[in-house]
Order: sequence, then C-alpha cells, then structure tokens
Amino acid sequence: MSVSQHDPAARGRATALVVAVCVLWPLLQVAQFDLAVLFDTGNLATLGGFLGTFLPPATDADFLGYLASATLDTLAIATIGIALAMLIAVPLALLSTRSLSIGRLDGRLRPVSEAIRVLARALTLVLRGVPELVWALVFVRIFGLGPAAGVAALAITYGGMLAKVYSEILESSDLSPTRALLAAGSGRLVALGYGLLPVASDELVSYTVYRWECAVRASVVMGFVGAGGLGQLMDQSMKMLNGGEACSILITFLLLVMAADALSAWLRRQVR
Repeated sequence: MSVSQHDPAARGRATALVVAVCVLWPLLQVAQFDLAVLFDTGNLATLGGFLGTFLPPATDADFLGYLASATLDTLAIATIGIALAMLIAVPLALLSTRSLSIGRLDGRLRPVSEAIRVLARALTLVLRGVPELVWALVFVRIFGLGPAAGVAALAITYGGMLAKVYSEILESSDLSPTRALLAAGSGRLVALGYGLLPVASDELVSYTVYRWECAVRASVVMGFVGAGGLGQLMDQSMKMLNGGEACSILITFLLLVMAADALSAWLRRQVR
C-alpha cells in the first residue's frame, strides 16, 4: 500500500510565499535599499578606514570621567523616565480596563463609564503613537540640552505603552475575584488590589522591567538629538572623528545593556 507524499498545505504555503514576494519587493524598491552598495569596494575601504580609528579605545582620565558621568545620566534617564511613565500609565490603565468598570454593575453609569474609557484609550494612543525621539526633539527646545528632555520624552511615550499593556494584562487575567468584589460594593482600587493584582502581578512586573531595559537603549538614541547621556557623548565624538572615544562609548554601552539584561532576567525570576 503506497502512502501519498502530497502535502495538503503546500498550495497554501506557495501562495503565501508568492504574495509575500509581491508585497515586499515593491516596498524594497520604495525603501531604496541596495545591499550591493554596502559591499562596493570604495565604500568598504572608507568603512575600514573609519573603523581602523576605533583602536585603541580612549582611556585618558578626563574622557573616562566624562564617560562615567554620561553612563550615570543614561541610567538616570531610563529609571526616572520609567518611574514617571508608571505614574501616567496606572491611572490610564485603570480607566481603560473594562473589568474594573462600575458601569457594568449599574446600567445608569454605563454611558459615562464607556465615555471615560474611550477618552482614556484615545489619550493612551496619542501618547504612545508619537515616538520618544520626536518628543525628545520637542523637549530639547523647552528644557535645553541635557537629560531632562530625555526623561520627559520617555515618560510620555512609555506612559502610553505601559498603560496599553497594563490594561490588556488586567483584562486577560482571571476576573472572578474582581467581579465578586465589585458586586459586593467595593471600590475600583480595592478590586484592583485584592482581585486583579494578585493574579496579574507577575506579568505586570515582568513587562515593566522589560520596558526599563528598552528605556536604557532608547535613552542612548535620544542623546543624538541632545537629550544627554551616552548618545550625546557619542554624537560629539563622531562629529570630532574621534574613533577611540567612540569605541570606548560603544564598549560601555554594550556592557550597560548586558548588565540591564542580567538585572532584568534576575528581577523576572524573583517575581515568579
């Protein structure tokens, strides 16, 4: 008895592949990405000459002092930015979470509750819809060059991101304790503290730590527009064509990211 080797899903996979190519190829042309340019002989020589200036890394005392200060600024931007983002996210998440709505128990309050939830979600969308780099450019005009602009940019964008995910985590958790507390006449904060947080705390903490890890990286990028930290120091070194300083900054940034990854993994283990 022969067994058919025909794959019933082969036609679907082939169709999906053809559709993907038809969609991605025009987009690739629009993006003007040409891999051959990267491997052009002249461009490789220019890149090699530039990378050759990275060695040896800068180790003079004055520069290392600036580097330590910029590293501390980067950590401060990420940490204070996330702390302020949480202050924005928590109330927005509470207003956006349907399971904490008193309007579900009292039909008379349902229209008001729905309106508040729609407004909270719209505000969340606006906050997270504008990239932190754009906010940093705006706040540099207000605060001037330095970490304050980066803190404000992270607080706004990450506040919207945290609010959205917090709300989704709370909505997807076991709602039985929360509904029982609300039905018994408890307030929203009591229902949150005793009904939702015990079952959702692990995910909430894990995502917050992950966002702090992302904030460390984002704070470096925002430094290129004047928001302080390692990015601003890197921008100055690149403009001065000082490869040794740029190399030292990159090494520091990689070590910082590795430390953030390790701390993030440790904190996630502690809450499980």
